[in-house]
Amino acid sequence: MPALPPPTGPYDLTSLRAAAVRRLLRLRAADRLAHHDVRTVAAGFDVHWRTVRRWMDNADAHHGTYTPQGRRHFTLTPAMHEALARWNGNAAATYRELVADGIFGNPPRVSQATFYRAVDRELSPGQRVALRGGEAARRRHDVHALRPHGNRNDVWETDHVEASVFVNVDGRRRKPWITWFIDHTTAVICGLAITPHQPSQDAILAAARDAILCTDHHRPFGGIPRKIRTDRGRDFLGKCVDEAFKKFGTELIVLPPYSPHLKGTVEAINGAAKHMLFKGLPGYAHTPRSRRDRRGQPLWALDDLLDYETFITVVLDWVDWWNNDHTIARLHRCTPAQAWHADLTPIDTLDPADLHTYTLTDAGPPRKITSKGVRWKSAYYVGDWMHGHSSAGEMVRLRHEPHHYHRVELYDAHTLTYRGSAFRSDEMSPRQSRALRNARRREADRYAAKARRARKNANPRYAATSIAAAPEPLNRLTGSQASAQLRELQTPEADLHAEARPDLLNRPKPDSTRWTKPLSDPKPQETQ
Repeated sequence: MPALPPPTGPYDLTSLRAAAVRRLLRLRAADRLAHHDVRTVAAGFDVHWRTVRRWMDNADAHHGTYTPQGRRHFTLTPAMHEALARWNGNAAATYRELVADGIFGNPPRVSQATFYRAVDRELSPGQRVALRGGEAARRRHDVHALRPHGNRNDVWETDHVEASVFVNVDGRRRKPWITWFIDHTTAVICGLAITPHQPSQDAILAAARDAILCTDHHRPFGGIPRKIRTDRGRDFLGKCVDEAFKKFGTELIVLPPYSPHLKGTVEAINGAAKHMLFKGLPGYAHTPRSRRDRRGQPLWALDDLLDYETFITVVLDWVDWWNNDHTIARLHRCTPAQAWHADLTPIDTLDPADLHTYTLTDAGPPRKITSKGVRWKSAYYVGDWMHGHSSAGEMVRLRHEPHHYHRVELYDAHTLTYRGSAFRSDEMSPRQSRALRNARRREADRYAAKARRARKNANPRYAATSIAAAPEPLNRLTGSQASAQLRELQTPEADLHAEARPDLLNRPKPDSTRWTKPLSDPKPQETQ
């Protein structure tokens, strides 16, 4: 690695030299140039006065503009750039190919070090990384400006993040997901929702409800934001989420793809949670390779993992620490809570009952209240308030949280006034739920084993060879084995004609004696 220049220089003084030469040329054109002026400029640049005279001669040769020639060096041709791209940025392999093709002559007139210097000079680090790792690698070398900071609740940012920790969820190892809303100005975590699986629209609405409310068990940070920035996740682009935020008067800004820097605050908190929280918890998924089993899975027993409820408690405690105790440099070493309370912008909020109404999705046309309740999705929903209203033809509209089918909210079909909640009447017991879940798991495991066996049988195996030869298959079967497998693997569509039973169908009979039957084909006459 070359030695670094001292802080005092030398620096690129070409522009200053050009300005000094222009002044000297103006003095000469006005017939006021003296040798003392040339010596003064030479002393300022720490060069000989004859060097300054050569600068003036160079400017005379280039129409009055000082244009240094610089050292001649080797440059890459378009063919060399194409070879470098074909080898995905591998400069050594590119040089070997160019030497083998005779591009540099025989013997080669360009050394490998010279070729390396030309690649480093003509391609930026981002361009070289793009040749090796593609566009995603190149974007890591981009420079992004900071967004201007406004007032609290001007802009929120939201995102999902997968916890890098395995958690015990009903006897199975799972990595939970966190959905949170962050205030961009103060970096306050206004609200969040945690799910043991990949989140959907219900997690987004639950996190939004927790972020907007500022009473009871909710944090003192929240309100209705003016704008919310999000990525192009399918859950955030759903109709239910879009309608809910529009009813708040909040603009949902969908960012272009592959642009996490446009919501840098929530991305920074995602990284902080991974490095400051998850790494210290039992069940960390990204342990060193030496602490993994033969399949590459971390060596965490089920009893060593946190249960789901404890994990939620740990995350909520970390969120409180982030908001109230953690200082941030861009907030002038204040905590997010201090920055939030120092901002005197008024907070707009909603009544909890109204907020719950806005975050529901409609279930379609009105439904009638019968003696069994309200029927929806092959189930009946009943509530205490329904007594005395059944079998009277009353119509209600049903609304519910996405993917929440155990409870619904009912509204009058004509006035849309809230009537009350209703719960599924034939809810299964915890024992039935556990048995059904185990049966589904066994069925999934059985079909997964079949799929693995089918993929293994579908991949042919060939004999190893050390000479040039045609591939020799190894898993060849006998004729009887192949016929048996063909009979087993035949698709039902190929045998439909064999299973057809036309004799079971009643053929239509003519209902009129005046119908004329088609003539049969005449027999061919024998030739004499």
